[in-house]
Amino acid sequence: MLSVSKPSANRVDIELSGALDAEAMRAALDHLIEKSEGITQGKMLYRISDFEMPTLGAMAVEFHRMPKLFSLTSHFDKCAVLSDTAWIRTAAEIEGTVIPSLVIKSFALADSKAAEAWLEGGGEENSGEEEEENFPV
Repeated sequence: MLSVSKPSANRVDIELSGALDAEAMRAALDHLIEKSEGITQGKMLYRISDFEMPTLGAMAVEFHRMPKLFSLTSHFDKCAVLSDTAWIRTAAEIEGTVIPSLVIKSFALADSKAAEAWLEGGGEENSGEEEEENFPV
């Protein structure tokens, strides 16, 4: 299941759990594209639980919509990815280095409050960890 909601004017939330077939992927991506229209300096919360690889048909649908999906990245400044699967969190952060206009930070599912705080923060790239001030000596 892949569900998309728009809790505020500049935010989209995505929830992914279980396997996706072509029809579910098509409907979800169309919904994501629709919900993202008109967003500027947006934020995205992407919650991934119980991940299963999508079917080949679902991957083909995603590949077909890739140009529209790439253009969506210009609507968003930040994306918090929540998952308990370590390789998904790592892949998300690597993807963030490939898309220069989008900062992606990953969190464990239990850290949803930290993810929300990071999304709402003033452009900070850490997950709520306090940095020591650096004073000249």
